[in-house]
Amino acid sequence: MSEKRTFARSIGSLEDIFSFLSEFFQRENLGEGPVFAFNFVVEELFTNMVKYNIGSGGISIEIRRRGAQLLLDLVDEHVDPFDIANAPEKDTSLPVEEREPGGLGLQLVKSMVDKIAYEYRNRTMTISVAKYLEHENV
Repeated sequence: MSEKRTFARSIGSLEDIFSFLSEFFQRENLGEGPVFAFNFVVEELFTNMVKYNIGSGGISIEIRRRGAQLLLDLVDEHVDPFDIANAPEKDTSLPVEEREPGGLGLQLVKSMVDKIAYEYRNRTMTISVAKYLEHENV
């Protein structure tokens, strides 16, 4: 089953987003591992879209389960391109004071999902992520 909803382009929408995700996770009877990962991923990606995309209108979120896989799409319209799937990795071996700010959240997102894809067409950005569910977390 797929659930889709559009949220206002505002950090204040996060509470509604977490409620939307929570209802889906409860219906799908998912464990804490996937719930934590997807909440973090959605918060990071949505927040980045709000902060860095100069778009108009809301941001759509669609979540669905296909067998042992959770799939998520975030769609932001009327924006400039920024391919997060190919954003450079940050050197975490450097001391904190020598690191450039930014980008670590995206790196964490990439480490928490099995696949991340980016599509940009007609000023519409779509970020898709997939995570395989482990049997003990379902």
